[in-house]
Amino acid sequence: MTGSTRSSGGLDDRRKRLLFRCWHRGMREMDLILGRFADAEIGSLTDAELIDLESLIEVPDPDLYAALSGGAPLASEYRTALFDRIRSFSPAGRDA
Repeated sequence: MTGSTRSSGGLDDRRKRLLFRCWHRGMREMDLILGRFADAEIGSLTDAELIDLESLIEVPDPDLYAALSGGAPLASEYRTALFDRIRSFSPAGRDA
């Protein structure tokens, strides 16, 4: 898989931007984790969850990957229910 399998058609501009940014992180592992999560969930996220996702994608890739895979703690301001959902969605998080 090399990118999104979800069409951005029907999404508002905010969700389209987030979908794109989740698939274009810079670190391939993070593209796959966040991109796949976004493909599956972006259409149903609440406004509060969108805010959490916008904040979370600002975390540098190595730090976020380490937190999702259980290798390092994540700053408390990013430890949200959405982070936990992404972690349980991700194979890296399920193995931790």
